[in-house]
Amino acid sequence: MSEISALWPIAPSSEASWLIELTGDAHGVTGFHTPGLPDGAWVLNAMYEHELGAGSLSHDELRRIGEEARGGRSPIVVDGHDLSFLQIDGVATGGGVGHAEHPGPGYRRLRWSELARRTSGPVVRDGYLPSYRSSPDGRLPDGSWPVGIKPPTEGALDRPTWNRLIELLVEHSPAGMDTVCFAFYNPLLTRECDIDDHRVLRGRLGDAWSLYDHPDFASTASNLWPQDRSWVTFTDQDLWGTKVSGPAELIEALLDDAMIEAVRLPWDT
Repeated sequence: MSEISALWPIAPSSEASWLIELTGDAHGVTGFHTPGLPDGAWVLNAMYEHELGAGSLSHDELRRIGEEARGGRSPIVVDGHDLSFLQIDGVATGGGVGHAEHPGPGYRRLRWSELARRTSGPVVRDGYLPSYRSSPDGRLPDGSWPVGIKPPTEGALDRPTWNRLIELLVEHSPAGMDTVCFAFYNPLLTRECDIDDHRVLRGRLGDAWSLYDHPDFASTASNLWPQDRSWVTFTDQDLWGTKVSGPAELIEALLDDAMIEAVRLPWDT
């Protein structure tokens, strides 16, 4: 058992029953989409821009240049069989799935609101949840993002945002770091992919930072909540943000935070 698994042992799946009742979703296949309790806001996954600017070369163009330099795509070989014919000639957008780190020296946080001003569009498209379909469109004509921008990943907060979110949750939980919490991971994140098995872990909120490095999961928890259920987070497998539902004081703290970028979506209450 890993050190993180020891801090977050498996809890009875019945601990997630209240989420089933709250949302009317029996399985939470991509997480339980919770309403405001009584308030709510979406914490947006971070994107980054290089200090030299976005540039005019796209991630897809860079991929194609690399393939040409190598003499074509690398073959796909499984058990000695060449399955290269299964490759789809899609567009490499530059995005990814799961955990994300700060790209490193030379990059700065590009807030959704800043990109929205550049593109004369909304921070999140009306009627949509945060995703590649609704974010400010910084893509180039080929449908790929410029190489100078690292777009958000799907299904997980980036580490800096996750760390700051946990700090704020600690500040707004009566027991602080000693708050007993539960973390639900949707079945798509588990090895078994059993929709009837609600994978729930139990631990301290003060140990929630370690969940980012849990060896069994490549994404942040689908839902995280304290034992008193005063707040709950929701991270959908296919979205570019995490919804936090809870008291108004917590939500206002998220909206006012200098590091986190959060928005209220009136159409998602």
